[in-house]
Amino acid sequence: MLKALLTDIDGTITDSSRRLDTGAIEIIRSLVKEGVEVVLASGNTSCFMDAMCKMIGTQGTFIAENGGVFRVGYTGTLHIKGDQSVCKKALEVVQAHYRTHGKELVLFNPSYRFADLAFARTVPAEDIKKILTSHTVQVIDTGYAIHLQSPGIDKGTALEALSQETGILPADFLAIGDSVNDIQMLKKAGIGLTVANAHPDTKAVAEYIAKKGYGDGFVEAITKYYSYFRARKRSTTI
Repeated sequence: MLKALLTDIDGTITDSSRRLDTGAIEIIRSLVKEGVEVVLASGNTSCFMDAMCKMIGTQGTFIAENGGVFRVGYTGTLHIKGDQSVCKKALEVVQAHYRTHGKELVLFNPSYRFADLAFARTVPAEDIKKILTSHTVQVIDTGYAIHLQSPGIDKGTALEALSQETGILPADFLAIGDSVNDIQMLKKAGIGLTVANAHPDTKAVAEYIAKKGYGDGFVEAITKYYSYFRARKRSTTI
């Protein structure tokens, strides 16, 4: 039986305009009704994730800030795993560099972030990596924002930490995502899936790549694998 689903949001349960796919929401709600633990994972802030959990209809467990923050249930403790001080020092270097060229970075919700820092993709991620060559910090381009994260933190490490709290092993998770920041969670989960619009590196680690993209691909992949789990459950109870 499928015990838990771990899913990315942007590009996975949305359309190309970042609107939530209603078909994906229906699938998630049906899984929740059947007792499957559904965990949302994103590079976004914890307050955004809390709202997403409520609006979509999950049990409130999420991974935020690309693994830097996680919470189990609506009343659980907010666990902060990333070291934002490392990110702040790196950000200061990047800001100083671009200011000399008359350009300011557009930061995303810095006051609501506890582990990483994120800014708009108005500058090339590869240039950021070159600027920060001597700094021990991750530069993550999700396709929606550029994130600075402390080393050793990702959605996969958050899944492991979350599993210790929930008692659900990583191997019991079905995980699905589309971006490079989803790779580690797909590798750590029991089964990793992706959608047609996924980054090539993400497709390389997925067990199944949906023929459709975005939310339609999510519905395709989850329907396929959930049908498999239900069939296996029936065969073991006969």
